Amino acid sequence: MDLTVPQFAEIVLAYLLVVNLIAFALMGIDKKKAERGAWRIKEATLFFWAIIGGSIGVNLGMKVFRHKTKHTQFVIGMPAILIFQVLIAVVILVQVVRH
Repeated sequence: MDLTVPQFAEIVLAYLLVVNLIAFALMGIDKKKAERGAWRIKEATLFFWAIIGGSIGVNLGMKVFRHKTKHTQFVIGMPAILIFQVLIAVVILVQVVRH
């Protein structure tokens, strides 16, 4: 199956949308659990979702839910993951445009 660039872009965008919605929801769920003193979502799980493409969702969740904003590893780590992912996307886009 040969994909055109627009088809590939649609698949990537759909993937990123789903992953970021899940990551955002996880931040909201974890915040509610924290408020109730309930079992929490592991920080490693939140980082996992950020690393696989959900960094926008996690960063947005941090702001919207005011969650994990006092944790240095989140305040520095999540934006760093996002910046790194944006840089990778830019490099890929430059390569695609050149060809």
